[in-house]
Amino acid sequence: MSIIDPEKIRLRSRLLASLNEDGQLARAIDLLATALEKGGKALLFGNGGSATQSSHFAAELVNKFYFRRPALPALALASDMATLTSIANDEEYRAIFARQVEAFGRPGDVALGLTTSGTSANVLLGLAKARELGLVTIALAGSRLQDLQAIPVDALVAVASDDTPTIQEMHLFALHAMAAAIEKKIFGGNHG
Repeated sequence: MSIIDPEKIRLRSRLLASLNEDGQLARAIDLLATALEKGGKALLFGNGGSATQSSHFAAELVNKFYFRRPALPALALASDMATLTSIANDEEYRAIFARQVEAFGRPGDVALGLTTSGTSANVLLGLAKARELGLVTIALAGSRLQDLQAIPVDALVAVASDDTPTIQEMHLFALHAMAAAIEKKIFGGNHG
């Protein structure tokens, strides 16, 4: 078995191609950078591995990616166990992100939802609530896009795969590209 998976190389190449000016990854970067420059915040959410990637991305925005600079406001909505379990118990699990978007989201903010399946009810409801409240909406997903397209979202970064670990790897690649580009776009400077 080869250590280098040709399918992952192909998917990474497609994501790199979407960094061009009309690609969805470039659009997501522009939308998020613009919102943050204007004083908005990022609300980030997903389940399981996507929840940890949301926290990882929030840390890169709040603290730094490549260089020390002013903090950017970002909240990972899967991080507060008391809030999550309260909403899941009193409402229903699928409302855990929508309720927090309702609490913390304001027009000018961005809601970024990660769903490897593209069908996670709580992520879809969170994005729908964000849209209803006038937030910019961004989704990172796998190849099943119908439910996300029905919301619709402002930027949809899709990975053409049904394999969860592969999708998660590509999402991390995309989030790192976003963190680097946003940091450079807002603060300038060199990285490395």
